[in-house]
Amino acid sequence: MSTRTSGTPNRLAGESSPYLLLHSHNPVDWYPWGEEAIEKARREDKPIFLSVGYSTCYWCHVMERESFSSPQIAELMNREFVNVKLDREERPELDEIYMAATQILTQQGGWPNSLFLNNALLPFFAGTYFPPEDRWGRPGFPTVLTGLAEAWKTRRSDVDAQAQEMAGAIRRFLEERARPAAAPPGAEVALRSLETLARRFDPEWAGFGGAPKFPTPSNLFLCLELADERPEALQMLSATLDQMARGGLYDQLGGGFHRYATDREWKIPHFEKMLYDNGLLLEAYARHHALTGDPQSARIVRETAEWLAREMTSPEGAFLSAIDAETHGHEGAFYVWIREELYDVLGREDFAFLAPLLGFDGPAFFEGNHYVLHLPLRLDEAAGRRRMAEEELHGEMKAPMAKLFEARARRERPATDDKILTDWNGMTVSGLAVAGELLGAPELLDRAARAATFVLTTMRPAGGPLLHAWRQGTGRIAAFLGDYVFFVRGLLALHRATGEARWLAAAVELTEEQIHRLRDPQGGYFVAGESPDVLFRSKDVFDGATPSANAVAVLNLLDLAARTGEARWHREALYALRAFGPVLQTHSEAMRMMALAARRYHQVAAGLAPLPVEEEAAPPAAPVSRPLEDLASSRVALELHLEEERAGWRPFRLRVTVEPGWHLQAHPASEGFLIPTTVRADKAELRALGYPEGRPLPSRISEEPLSVYDGTVEITGELRGVGEGSRLVLIFQACDEERCLPRVERAVAIPPQ
Repeated sequence: MSTRTSGTPNRLAGESSPYLLLHSHNPVDWYPWGEEAIEKARREDKPIFLSVGYSTCYWCHVMERESFSSPQIAELMNREFVNVKLDREERPELDEIYMAATQILTQQGGWPNSLFLNNALLPFFAGTYFPPEDRWGRPGFPTVLTGLAEAWKTRRSDVDAQAQEMAGAIRRFLEERARPAAAPPGAEVALRSLETLARRFDPEWAGFGGAPKFPTPSNLFLCLELADERPEALQMLSATLDQMARGGLYDQLGGGFHRYATDREWKIPHFEKMLYDNGLLLEAYARHHALTGDPQSARIVRETAEWLAREMTSPEGAFLSAIDAETHGHEGAFYVWIREELYDVLGREDFAFLAPLLGFDGPAFFEGNHYVLHLPLRLDEAAGRRRMAEEELHGEMKAPMAKLFEARARRERPATDDKILTDWNGMTVSGLAVAGELLGAPELLDRAARAATFVLTTMRPAGGPLLHAWRQGTGRIAAFLGDYVFFVRGLLALHRATGEARWLAAAVELTEEQIHRLRDPQGGYFVAGESPDVLFRSKDVFDGATPSANAVAVLNLLDLAARTGEARWHREALYALRAFGPVLQTHSEAMRMMALAARRYHQVAAGLAPLPVEEEAAPPAAPVSRPLEDLASSRVALELHLEEERAGWRPFRLRVTVEPGWHLQAHPASEGFLIPTTVRADKAELRALGYPEGRPLPSRISEEPLSVYDGTVEITGELRGVGEGSRLVLIFQACDEERCLPRVERAVAIPPQ
């Protein structure tokens, strides 16, 4: 990933995120999101300017060049604000909350997301892209900065009141997603969701709605689900996949889909290529080919898989995140052509042959004199007009198209975001596994297995918890719900395609970890674990560029129920569906994947024994299964030693003996995703806790040795108010050389004196 290298490096130079590194030589005094920036804002009583984006975001690049590279604007930012950069792909839970704020304040959203926060991290003003000066009828960034700095100093009560009002609005926005119902939604909600989708279908150019047009895989998966019984579902699916495959949205030379089309006809894309789009679309096209036999869908699958292998695969076999839209500030420069270039590369005969097939026989239509290659006609239709077989026409196109591909390869490439994300890799593992199974392509299964193995061995430090992101040997962010559900979905697809038990076993283990870390007792799953720098724990229920993570969680649970015959998975799916039932009934048009899950729930229920009435009544307080917790608990022995009371307090020593070959994370833990060993008291007061110093242990998950407890250590403290039922509780995470087990609690009774 290329970055700007002129100027003095700032704090972002030590980060691993390609998006943050893009800003590492700005004159802005950037901080990464974290306690240092938050503490500075509180200490100096300054507002926080939070800029959220991602590495392949075109307008993020524009604002970086125009505003963040300007010494004059940077001086204003540094004087009046604490400036924080956040990669939305690294911290999706923060991105969701602050994007909700921008949507509430401005009735629109997008990236870069530009927010101004008070010392409690509550937003009081937001927008997206701001130009470097007043223009287009909107204030320039310096005008915004000056006005907000003045408001902070002179109208502080108004600013804080606005922030509190925003906090309430965000809370209401997020809480609307989780009001449990007494019963799960009926299967008919999927048909109702399809009906709302049909009303948005474009009968001329396919897709849903007007420009811009997005692939929106949740729409495609709902149509696939209902294609056998509703002819309109298959018709909308086939037409949309056809137009997407023939349009400029698809890279006709190199394979792979761009992010979205800016026009109704799918001809002019926004040129970034995202791994998640392509992983999900691989599956959609493979399943469509299996359903209809359409040769174009099979061709798209093979070409996209080859693009992934050629341009998006790390040396370790995992998949990279994205390819930028621009080269040197010009969007699409790598992909588009002028007539003279095409003629020079192809020569007169091949130019005349390909021009009507790839859409450059008429006037140029992109930025004045450029073409985006596309197929105005399906190849079978074009072949029919030439009285030849489709395979013959395609064969004749290969040589001249190879000339164009080779000429394009000599151009300067757009930057590649080379970080590895667990959720996006899961989508791609699933796409390749489904495609490999349905197209009879074992090499695709091999690629899926290699990526899955990388995640399981490298992005599960010492076995767990799962990590979200990895780049250049470093992974530091604990998994989010999307990581669990999309990767488990990939593992289940591999199990279905290969029959290998290891994939199902890993899916079960990770789902149990997901339940333990992220389960809401009211049903469903939080996006992330608890963290002091996150205002609200939200739940992902609405579909967007990717399907809702909670909907995929339900589908995974149902898949596990069907494969194992264990009702516990079906029960867990029931609680989630009940939690989201009311919002699904009122917003089925935004929750197509959850509607699909509701339909699938009733199908799976028909093949399982009914749940006892008491089990349907309320979810259990504990996770459905805890074999890993039991294993972790057995690694540790506890002895409590009490001394005579002194001035009303009773000193104690808690002796902790760890089984050989295992260790616990010390207090404090060395990394944020690890769980420190801590002590609490139930039904007693506790003070003066003393934790031993940890032993340094070299680890592949951290540049510095980890601080751990092994052998026998003692934790000291003082107690009072001990009575019946008083307990001392040790909270810990047990690890060996290969894995870390989930967080567990072990209690010892405190005898009264």
